[in-house]
Amino acid sequence: MSSAALAMPRTTSAPTFEELYRSGVERVWRVVSRLGVPSAELEDAVQDVFIVAHRKLSQLRADVPAELWLTGIAVKVAHDYRRRVQRKPTEPLAPAVKVADGAAAPDEVAVKRDALAFALKLLEQLEPEQREVFVLAEFEQLSAPQIATATGAPVNTVYSRLRLARGRFNALLQERPA
Repeated sequence: MSSAALAMPRTTSAPTFEELYRSGVERVWRVVSRLGVPSAELEDAVQDVFIVAHRKLSQLRADVPAELWLTGIAVKVAHDYRRRVQRKPTEPLAPAVKVADGAAAPDEVAVKRDALAFALKLLEQLEPEQREVFVLAEFEQLSAPQIATATGAPVNTVYSRLRLARGRFNALLQERPA
């Protein structure tokens, strides 16, 4: 979904849970995987996001787009999973890439998967708050005000974290071996 679609005002009727799930499951999957949830726990994390969404659907405010509300829940769930993972040994993150049958040549898929795995390794080195805003801005193409809505952080804090995250990410990118 484009940023323009997210900026559009919601209709007066709240989406049903089924509509929310259908329109949001791919984004939730991407967000939790990019925010550091180990691949072995991705399905559980996505399910937890929708359990929370189902339970709190009546609390969805008319002034907040459902997609941003759901993204905010995904950010919080990913944060909880990361905190749990810090207490026990972890496996390396696996990139969550969906490729349709016949959509790309195997070598193209391998290059994309390797690039995403490399990006995820760099993301692991960012501070958690910086990683959240970086993923939402760069991967999900959300604006700073949308990120502020999703995360509950002030807009100026989002801008600051994003500036620091971009700087750190670029520095890590420059340090990579040839």
